[in-house]
Amino acid sequence: MSIPANLKYTKDHEWVSIEGDVATVGITHFAQKELGDIVYVEVETLDQTLDKDEVFGTVEAVKTVSDLFLPLSGEIIEFNTGLEDAPELVNSDPYGDGWMIKVKISDASEIDSLLSSEAYQELIGA
Repeated sequence: MSIPANLKYTKDHEWVSIEGDVATVGITHFAQKELGDIVYVEVETLDQTLDKDEVFGTVEAVKTVSDLFLPLSGEIIEFNTGLEDAPELVNSDPYGDGWMIKVKISDASEIDSLLSSEAYQELIGA
């Protein structure tokens, strides 16, 4: 199972890539595998400022709907519009074209609470 070492992770199975004060967020390979075939990604929080751990959207698979939790406080500045026509990108390329949102980080100290790839591997028993 792919768990890139250059990313940070949450206990809710989101991954985070940080460049300056912007974080790109998606769900992990493990999460998409557990959900199954993803048919819809909904993010209605674009241009809103949310706190860490607030729900920023949902991901719908054939058999279930799951909330998406914001890993870092900040303003949601971009949604991956490619997922509107091709939500299956979350399954086929969760760490690449399947990214979900970009967040302008408002509290950089929260980055320290994210998991390393090693800690995430332990969490999922990989």
